[in-house]
Amino acid sequence: MEQHKIYGPYERHFKRPLDFVCGIVTVVLFCWLYAIIAILVKIKLGSPIIFTQDRPGKNEKVFRLYKFRTMTDEKDENGVLLPDNARITKFGKFLRSTSIDELPEIFNIIKGDMSVIGPRPLLVEYLPYYTTEERQRHNVRPGLTGLAQVSGRNLLSWDERFKLDCIYVERITFLGDIRIIIDTVKKVLCRSDITVDGNYTMKNFDEERKEVWKS
Repeated sequence: MEQHKIYGPYERHFKRPLDFVCGIVTVVLFCWLYAIIAILVKIKLGSPIIFTQDRPGKNEKVFRLYKFRTMTDEKDENGVLLPDNARITKFGKFLRSTSIDELPEIFNIIKGDMSVIGPRPLLVEYLPYYTTEERQRHNVRPGLTGLAQVSGRNLLSWDERFKLDCIYVERITFLGDIRIIIDTVKKVLCRSDITVDGNYTMKNFDEERKEVWKS
């Protein structure tokens, strides 16, 4: 992977400290909300309350991502988990549509795994399928939200997402991050550009790229 060229003093000196401070302040101010959501998840969806999954971070170093769970552990008569769309509940859809399920990622930000703003961390199994240019999205810490999320979120194609991720990585500025935060708040409040009800399906990136390579 090519050496990342830091754009300016904000990225070099201030972005990580601001991430840490924002993370601590968020946990302190909203500890009551974390407690309420945790109790509701326990009652409505069961344990464990926190869903964890390995994701690639900066320089493709794998870390453990934290989220509130949004699905049950319902199984069929053979003990096999039911499909995702059969296990996600109305409450789980609410958590996803409001992005409340992502609140535990604040602890990833405090730890230094993630940033407030950056390319979203995707699945580890996608790593072999990125082009050289697309891999530049891993030159910085992944984010709780990012340019791709405020530019279309789940309705963008993979190519469009990665192009926006690379645009962000090449020019990280304080004002740019502030704009993304403001746009993210608007998206969350309006619950726009996200699908959680099964009416819209998008191929996993690795499956899509395999099909392209075969053609």
